[in-house]
Amino acid sequence: MSTLNALIAERAHELEFDACGFARATAVEAQAVRQHDQWIALGHHARMAWAERNRDLRNDPRQLLDGAQSLIVVAMNYFPATTQPPQAARVAYYAYGKDYHLVMRERMEALAQFVTQVCGGATRCCVDTAPLRERYWAQKAGVGFIGRNNTLIIPGRGSYFFLGVIVTTAVLEPSEPCTLTCGDCHACERVCPGGALKDGEAVDANRCLSYLTIEHRGDLPEWAAQVLHGQVCGCDICQQVCPHNRHARPTTVQPFAPLPSVMDLTPQRIAAMTSGEFRRAFHDSAIAHMRLSNLQRNASATTTPPTLHPDK
Repeated sequence: MSTLNALIAERAHELEFDACGFARATAVEAQAVRQHDQWIALGHHARMAWAERNRDLRNDPRQLLDGAQSLIVVAMNYFPATTQPPQAARVAYYAYGKDYHLVMRERMEALAQFVTQVCGGATRCCVDTAPLRERYWAQKAGVGFIGRNNTLIIPGRGSYFFLGVIVTTAVLEPSEPCTLTCGDCHACERVCPGGALKDGEAVDANRCLSYLTIEHRGDLPEWAAQVLHGQVCGCDICQQVCPHNRHARPTTVQPFAPLPSVMDLTPQRIAAMTSGEFRRAFHDSAIAHMRLSNLQRNASATTTPPTLHPDK
């Protein structure tokens, strides 16, 4: 690792990022482009129209910043030290604490300022705010590899990490890409309640409880209501069974500590919640990006023990 890279990685660690890697800003490889285009063509992005837009930007990060030369990829642990009690309405771990967009951006901007100080040039921070393929670039930057469940897995640490990318005009030495794979492990594919995972292909959002509970508008498909099993915001099942997450350690990032409004959440509380109560309870939480109507729909859905891979 070059001296500049080492300095940036050290500063990233001080800001509580758990991993930091570097990649050369260049066009996305043709195979990855074809895979994304096929995902769209098959309709597996469901109603996420944003996935269809800005194709040129998505396929070449240099278009996000004039003169871009390098990408700095960072990862921050969100695995909780404590989880919700059994009677709670289930929330995915990523939404337990303060909204990661806010936490990551603040610290990435501090890191970007440091990069400018030591390297000069311009930067742009991206935390789910630009058409940029974070997992692809994380693998290119040696941070981890994309698992069969489509999450970024950091060897020895697991997949409970938020990703961010800083595009910069600074010329930095690229890291060695991560070439690991899930091998013959299909644990996540076997247990996915909707059968959204298949042979390492991209997630079929139409069958994914994370998409259906959070982004899908209108009534849930009948099969989805039958396998929610208390989940009202997202789904962690494919990560919970992943062998790599046996090594997961609780986050030390204080803003990601579980919010009382999440730990105390119950179906009864959701059913009685007003719009004002929803805003007050989750104003600085990722749950705020949901609609109250979606949360109430999910909480009221009939739930039974999951039926794996229901027929379409």
